[in-house]
Amino acid sequence: MDAHEVKRVRATLALFVADVFASVSRKDQRAKGDCYLRGLMLDGRRKSIQAMASRLPDGNEQNLQQFVNQSTWDPVPVQRRINERLLPLVNPVAWVIDDVSVPKDGRMSVAVAPQYCGALGKRANCQVAVSVHAASDTASCPLQWRLFLPAEWDSDDDRRARTLIPPDVTHREKWRLALEMLDTLAEWGMSPPAVVADAAYGTNAHLRAALHNRHLAYVLAIRADVTAHPFDAEPEAPARKGMVGCWPQPRYRHRAPSVGTLAAGLGRLAFTPLTWRQGSRGELRSRFAAVRVRPAGTAVERPLKSTASAEQGWWDGILPDCWLLVEWPADAETPTEYWLSNLPADTPVADLVTLAKVRWRIEHDYRELKHGLGLDHFEGRSWPGWHHHVTLVTAAQAFLTEQRLSPKVPAPDSPSTKSSTPFRTR
Repeated sequence: MDAHEVKRVRATLALFVADVFASVSRKDQRAKGDCYLRGLMLDGRRKSIQAMASRLPDGNEQNLQQFVNQSTWDPVPVQRRINERLLPLVNPVAWVIDDVSVPKDGRMSVAVAPQYCGALGKRANCQVAVSVHAASDTASCPLQWRLFLPAEWDSDDDRRARTLIPPDVTHREKWRLALEMLDTLAEWGMSPPAVVADAAYGTNAHLRAALHNRHLAYVLAIRADVTAHPFDAEPEAPARKGMVGCWPQPRYRHRAPSVGTLAAGLGRLAFTPLTWRQGSRGELRSRFAAVRVRPAGTAVERPLKSTASAEQGWWDGILPDCWLLVEWPADAETPTEYWLSNLPADTPVADLVTLAKVRWRIEHDYRELKHGLGLDHFEGRSWPGWHHHVTLVTAAQAFLTEQRLSPKVPAPDSPSTKSSTPFRTR
């Protein structure tokens, strides 16, 4: 947005800030929030505090630094109010679990460590944040953020003290952070129509089991080496030898093949062309097949068949079944993408494909958040400062989304639509 556009929506923004930041008791802090949001939305290559303060007529670098890095206002109620406003507006078809990386120099920024950096496509010094987004084909919004704390930070008392990391915050795997966010949203009375994630999350059987145990539908990408039995495979129990000892429990007598092997065995004729949405250059179309399978592996939950058997510790050996969705483009020699889903057995394949492909909207989210609204431009180093900044960036994106989707308000240009910067993977 240019200065004229920011001025045009100034009154609307003031009402937005008054509502979203109502939990911030001090009037001067709410005013700084308004100023920070205008700085994020205003045109400019850098969205650091110094750069934003220099562009704003009422910008005060010291005040903004204090508001983001030293102030004790709680970002959680702000996040909750943003969610309450945006979820009905976005009307999501799914919630998407994802993560984003930000390259960093030095070792004193909170949670920085040498790790895989999607923004650079290699291992590098960076921060990584896990997020959950509500997404539809027309809009999306971040619902929750968790900063991933590498294990090396657990025992580094000096860096923890300098960056103000709370004592109860320790290293947690990314998939566990995702579950924590879903649980927090559930406590707020918010539940997803379905959960979607890429193979970095979907391949994890513990995550799939945890989602199923929470009665959450999912469509999760997986790697080709994930193993699964065909739907009609049956466990067998060997005959009992003599009258002494326990009865042998049934199990699958053949090693489970990989989903890549199962997909290749279907043959090309089993794959049907489907269109999942209209892209900027025409229909997005590929070939898909969906079959019922029984995922295997030691991490897979193995539910007991009945109360009686549960009391005695017996298991019938039958693994639960789910959908295996496979994409095999016409110009590819082998299948290219795989998903597992616990949606009902009568779910149309077209619905599975729509959910599997909804992650494209999150790429748009990150392009706007990073290139347009300065998600990765924060130069502070502290734990509170990082959470304040991402909450403010989320608020700025929420405001722009409301303006774009509201029929009563002329929509300002989204920062992402004005930028010619090519998208970079996270």
